[in-house]
This record gives sequence, structure tokens and C-alpha cells, in this order.
Amino acid sequence: MVEALWQIRSRQHYTADDLFRAGGQWHSWMHHSAFSAATPETCLSLINRRLERAADSLPRLDWLVITWGTAYAYWLKEQELVVGNCHKQPESLFVRRLLTVDEIVTEWDCLLTELRRENPDLKILLTVSPIRHAKDGMHGNQVSKSTLLLAVDELCRRWPECHYFPSYEIMMDELRDYRFYADDMLHPSPMAVDYLWECFSDCYFSRETLQIMKEWDGIRKAMEHKPFQPQSEAYRDFLTQIVLKIDRMKEKFPYFDVQKEIEQCQARLKR
Repeated sequence: MVEALWQIRSRQHYTADDLFRAGGQWHSWMHHSAFSAATPETCLSLINRRLERAADSLPRLDWLVITWGTAYAYWLKEQELVVGNCHKQPESLFVRRLLTVDEIVTEWDCLLTELRRENPDLKILLTVSPIRHAKDGMHGNQVSKSTLLLAVDELCRRWPECHYFPSYEIMMDELRDYRFYADDMLHPSPMAVDYLWECFSDCYFSRETLQIMKEWDGIRKAMEHKPFQPQSEAYRDFLTQIVLKIDRMKEKFPYFDVQKEIEQCQARLKR
């Protein structure tokens, strides 16, 4: 993650040398498979366009929210390259190692120094993912999460601008019942996700933001409604009411971009 942010900050574009081919697709060791493509040109276009968008946003951020999942890191043996995604390639290609607290803190300390030098108002919100990494083993997962928590604690001590949201602790200590876990017993259930989101919202969102969320949730649910008769007059009236609600919201919160939703409703009305 640190490496990715350094690349974004320096606008370090990817080239064909940074890609590899497997399963008929071109991939980047640093990116999710959503960036993979049938040709290297398409893959690079997806990666570099997103990198430019992120680079444009980075200096203007008020908050940078970082979620750590594991303290284990993987290196590609052949290139001694840290990878963000192994893309299900053979385990023999990689070296896996648990990072130390000092290593994590040192890397992030350097990065935060540069980011705040360029954006003095930047605040950082750190969280540790409550998702268990079963592949590390239950003990290995606990060691990994503990390492991350110690690193978070040290960074928050060093940087007054660093804040911590305890999603991990909430999941482990408050949501211990089976109903708060998905069938795999590793991921939070939808009920747990809703509870964590409510805790996060209450902690970090203003009253105005909470009001926007409440109103928008009603609009979102209405737009997701799938009618039995899309051509009926009743459904057209329903869509018209949604547009009116969106317009009222736009008047109340002019900085809130709702153009996409208005266009979607208008397109449905024209059918």
C-alpha cells in the first residue's frame, strides 16, 4: 500500500515491463484483477488513467482513509519486487514474510512526512480490517493483526493528524455472536457491516452529512425498485416523484452531484 501511494504521488506510470501474462490476460503485480485485460495496451490504459485520477486527488484530500488487512508481505523472487496481488500464481514464485512493527512505522512515517509537506491540512484515518486471514492460520492471523495494531498505535503517537477507528475491536469484542459472521465465519455478515457503518457514521459524519445520507438512502432504494410494468402510468408517476426528490435535494445541497441519477430517471421516463 505504501508503494502504491508513492507511485501515485510521483505519477509513476506503468509500462509493458511491469506486466505479465497468465490465463490469456495481462496483469499487474500491484493491481486488482479488475485492471487486467486481454491486451497490454488496455491493461496499461486502465492502470494509468486511474493513477492519474488518484494523483490529481491526493494533494486536495482532507482525509486519507487507510485500511490494513495483514502484516504479511509477498515478494516476487525473480525481481525482488513487493507485490500487491499474487493473481493465484504458483506459491514458489514468492517469498512471504511477516513485517515488523518498526518496518511498517518507518515506511509510513516517511510517506506521511511527504504527503503532509505537500498537503499540510491532510488528516489520516487508520483502520485494521476485522476480516480473518485464514490462510495465515488462526495464530498467524492474530500475530499479524497484533502487529498492525501496534504499528497504528505508534503512528498515532507520532502524528497528531493520525486517527484510528476501531472496526477490528468492535467486531472482535462487541459482535461475537454467530449472526454477525458470514457463512465462512471469516467475513462480517451484512448485519455486522451495517452496525460498523453506523458506528463509523456517528463518529465521523456531521449532522448535515447524516441528513444527506438518510434522504439519499430513500432515493437510492426507490431507484433500485424493479417494477412489474415499467411502461405503466403508475411507474412513470413514481419516477417523476423520484426526480422531484432529487431536485429538492440538489437545491438543499448544491455541492452534491446528482446529475447521473437525474439522467437515469429521465432515460427511464423516455422508454
